[in-house]
Amino acid sequence: MQKITTFLWFDGRADEAMKFYVSIFKNSKIVSTMPGPDGKVLTGTFQLEGQQFMALNGGPQFKFTEAISLFVNCETQAEVDELWNKLTAGGGAESQCGWLKDKFGLSWQIIPTVLGRLFGDTDRVKANRAIQAMLQMKKLDIAKLQQAFDGE
Repeated sequence: MQKITTFLWFDGRADEAMKFYVSIFKNSKIVSTMPGPDGKVLTGTFQLEGQQFMALNGGPQFKFTEAISLFVNCETQAEVDELWNKLTAGGGAESQCGWLKDKFGLSWQIIPTVLGRLFGDTDRVKANRAIQAMLQMKKLDIAKLQQAFDGE
């Protein structure tokens, strides 16, 4: 059992959210659900890429904010594009620098792994060009980041 689990509060849509998330990520599943007094899902446990989460149908008292986001490492532009498109579908919203909100209001960062190499390069001029390019983007574009890094 995972010692620390992210617990997500939804306004009556926990079951829908769990199904949505497991449909997007490989190696994902709904592990269990517990019904509330009304017979609808009260809580559920699900896994995304082996990481466990819990969901609660807690009501409208609390909303998600950008203070918490789920960070997804992506190896390729195709993976960035696929996750971006799926997570923004049905009412999600794009934001800056690889951030988005899904239709439930949960913030995600869809980040290519190459970003760490570009930003961490010892040549700060190159790294800063990549950073400046990223600041102009919503969905991150690996080729454009690399071009900026290379000075093209």
